[in-house]
Amino acid sequence: MFKYLTSSALFLGISRDHMTKLTCFKAYDVRGKLGSELNEDIAYKIGRAYGQIYQPKTIVVGCDIRLSSEGLKQATIKGLNDAGVNVLDLGMTGTEEVYFGAFHLDVQGGIEITASHNPMDYNGMKLVRENARPISADTGLKEIQALAEAENFTEVAKKGITQNYNILPEFIEHLMSYIDPAQISPMKLVMNAGNGAAGHVVDAIEEKFKQLHIPVEFIKINNEADGTFPNGIPNPILIENRDSTRDAVIQHQADMGIAWDGDFDRCFLFDEKGQFIEGYYIVGLLAQAFLLKQSGEKVVHDPRLVWNTLDVVEQYQGIAVQSKSGHAFIKDVMREHNAVYGGEMSAHHYFRDFAYCDSGMIPWLLAVVVLSETKKSLSSLVEEMIAKFPCSGEINFKVTDTQTTIQKLFDHYADQKPAIDKTDGVSLDFGAWRFNVRASNTEPLLRLNIESRRDKNPKPMQDYVNELTSLIQS
Repeated sequence: MFKYLTSSALFLGISRDHMTKLTCFKAYDVRGKLGSELNEDIAYKIGRAYGQIYQPKTIVVGCDIRLSSEGLKQATIKGLNDAGVNVLDLGMTGTEEVYFGAFHLDVQGGIEITASHNPMDYNGMKLVRENARPISADTGLKEIQALAEAENFTEVAKKGITQNYNILPEFIEHLMSYIDPAQISPMKLVMNAGNGAAGHVVDAIEEKFKQLHIPVEFIKINNEADGTFPNGIPNPILIENRDSTRDAVIQHQADMGIAWDGDFDRCFLFDEKGQFIEGYYIVGLLAQAFLLKQSGEKVVHDPRLVWNTLDVVEQYQGIAVQSKSGHAFIKDVMREHNAVYGGEMSAHHYFRDFAYCDSGMIPWLLAVVVLSETKKSLSSLVEEMIAKFPCSGEINFKVTDTQTTIQKLFDHYADQKPAIDKTDGVSLDFGAWRFNVRASNTEPLLRLNIESRRDKNPKPMQDYVNELTSLIQS
């Protein structure tokens, strides 16, 4: 167990004698099975370690609606207080409310207790520093883990205190800054919180719209927060979880459907026909929303699928910047280039005015702006993108050796002399079509994305899918 003791652990003067390996620390956050991998004792240690390493004066803490979340939150707060940290307890929140509190209230960090879309018997934490900068494995999470495992805690002269704080009014004011109430056209929206944490924000936005006389009707389904998840754990990226939103859109003849995951840092859009819209095309839609307001801005995108984004950004006089996939990379590149927006096909969207954090509320507000400005339906906006730049959606393959398989693809296509890009995995561009293939970091999987260009007379998408599938599996 101790063979892999990190240099940071040694640096912290950690004893090897009573070290307990904590398996709930992942690449970007804390996530684990309740009881065996995560409990209130472990939550206390994480809070204590966070406080001792970063020594913030004050941080914000919130939790989602899982039945275990409040207890884990209180244990985390006790750990922080015992490390001398003052805590503003935000109560039941989504992740982005904690991000917002961390940069808006001028405190030195934040922790959200959430397991987002994981099974019911899981929970976890998302941690940030000042200005809501993420704490992930390469930016401090390993140090927190090492100290929590070793329990080498120092006593402080003065313990921290905890106060309750309602962040919602300020959060709603911030969200309103992304729209011009006078420019919003009449429309009807289906809002599906999935019995997660989004409902209280939806209610507050609805109230605000009424005050401002914004002509938008909200049809709310599964709006009540319920940690027993009577309608299953909200994760609309799974096809089987889309029916309720689609059916409500069709039933109520709504202009758009919006559904969220449990901690609502991601939202998923459905057009007026109830069709689920792939995250890739939403990136184009949101880029358009920002560039309608201000041409010349920079937009960051990942390299898995690119042509539609490049087309939109060029059409609306913006500048596209490519980044490796993953929130830590996207946020860094956005900061470096002062980009207004960053989007990934995985339904994560990041915003400069939101301290470069991801939000599940800002995207649908911007979509409302685009529908109002263009006077077009969501399907007509997106269907043209899909027709111009069809894509396969992400296809996963189990392979024995990822690198050997990627080399095989290289060798097969070498004589066609494709343009090669290695920003993230490998992209091969043949002019009429391109593909990106990446190896999973955690398992022997290849993740394949293919797209084509209508203006270059490509073959049907299925032909490319079949061709690459047979190559990968041969």
